[in-house]
Amino acid sequence: MRTLGVDLAAATRKTAAAVINWTGGGARLLHLSLDVTDEEIVDLFGSTDMTGIDCPVGWPDAFLPFLAGHLNFDAHPVLDHDGIEGRRLLAYRDTDRFVTAKTGLIPLSVSADRLAHPAMRCAVIQAKIARVHGPQARDGAGRLAEVYPAASLKLWGLHTRGYKGRGAPESERLGLILDNLETAAPWLDLAGHRGDLAASDDMFDAVIASLTARAVSLGQTLRPAGDQAAAALSEGWIHVPSHQLADLIGPPG
Repeated sequence: MRTLGVDLAAATRKTAAAVINWTGGGARLLHLSLDVTDEEIVDLFGSTDMTGIDCPVGWPDAFLPFLAGHLNFDAHPVLDHDGIEGRRLLAYRDTDRFVTAKTGLIPLSVSADRLAHPAMRCAVIQAKIARVHGPQARDGAGRLAEVYPAASLKLWGLHTRGYKGRGAPESERLGLILDNLETAAPWLDLAGHRGDLAASDDMFDAVIASLTARAVSLGQTLRPAGDQAAAALSEGWIHVPSHQLADLIGPPG
């Protein structure tokens, strides 16, 4: 099988894609690119079995009624979110709160933070994928799943802090994470791209997204349950690993 990982940014120049080919007992980085367009993402989606995208695929369910109420001078849905606790329901999805509870990490808000612009692009990409390949469920039940590389790294026991950026300290930390990844996953062939990954946290995150896509395909991620399952269909669901990194080369025994 082949998995696609996309580290999505608002601009193409910061968007990266990674395709991993999985065979019995091993995996090889088949494709790695930066400055990736919407059309390239749609094409890569079509040639792979599962895609993990590092970007929210939906907004909080409460957000649209709040905006509609404000637009239409309907006070009720607006006043429902009076106060800080009410505003948190507008800023964070069920899945964001779930990931925080499980990992201690706080995902950026899709409706109240700088993540909003990439999410708008992500919505357009989802529509383009649907036009060519059919709609994809936002809870990850199809061939597209929302992922969060920092959470995947943490749950796989790899160093997660301070590697974002272009300074010397960030580069040093990214190199350390790469060392840890190669030690933890000796079955992963980077196919000569280690230098590229050490120089770009965007491409590195795309590889982690592709690894997480493999976990999704094997049923090795935490899934929504109860009321979360209903919300995940509209808001989206962040898939985080429930198994060890080594289990990606085959179902656990």
